[in-house]
Amino acid sequence: MRANEQLRRQVESHPYPLVFATISGAHLYGFPSPDSDFDLRGVHLLPLEDVVGLKAGRETVEKSGVEDGIEIDLVTHDAKKFFGLILKKNGYVLEQVFSPLVVHTTPEHEELKQIAITCITRHHAHHYLGFAATQWKLFQKDRPPRVKPLLYVYRVLLTGIHLMKTGAIEANLRHLNESARLPFLDDLIARKLAGPEKSHLPAADLGFHEGEYQRLAAELEAAAGNSHLPESPSGKDALHDLLVRLRLPQRRARLP
Repeated sequence: MRANEQLRRQVESHPYPLVFATISGAHLYGFPSPDSDFDLRGVHLLPLEDVVGLKAGRETVEKSGVEDGIEIDLVTHDAKKFFGLILKKNGYVLEQVFSPLVVHTTPEHEELKQIAITCITRHHAHHYLGFAATQWKLFQKDRPPRVKPLLYVYRVLLTGIHLMKTGAIEANLRHLNESARLPFLDDLIARKLAGPEKSHLPAADLGFHEGEYQRLAAELEAAAGNSHLPESPSGKDALHDLLVRLRLPQRRARLP
């Protein structure tokens, strides 16, 4: 596919070695529009001299553009920053680590996945509740309302519920709905898949969706209260060890 070639080219032209690069956004969530961009996310590794010296390296690398008709939005963080985000109960970075849409990987990426599991807590529910609230406000703001933020509302709430109940990250809304069984989601996803990125919902039943939003938010809160997930992450020492090994020049030379 042409998109795969462009994504690989972004990886190859990155200014720093990459621990991993995966696809996030609508493609990961299972409802990309024909004109959806590709959200490429990952972890890079700053050279040791950029960490210990006076000239700081780029902790975050961001690049957006259109190449051969394909829009790609790339964001990567240095390993230290990214590992800190994992410890801060950030569900978004967990979704990047566990994304099945892998553009670039390394043995250290596989090790990071195992450590990240030990950093999942019941308090990740707050991330998904907050994200859903933000998307709900966006959905209410537009007239006529747009499909995209509404799908994000359902996606993040169902991801959070699934995480609280199983301890596993699942970001694809179609997969989530196999167990949630919300019959109206198939139509919403079909609209997003067939229409432009900013497609609207004609005659949207705002009252119905508000009720579903409140119901699922309450279900997520209840799932967090009943979850067997720990109160705090236990992977800090393992992340520290991985970061130190990544920083060593001989270890860094192994990364493609």
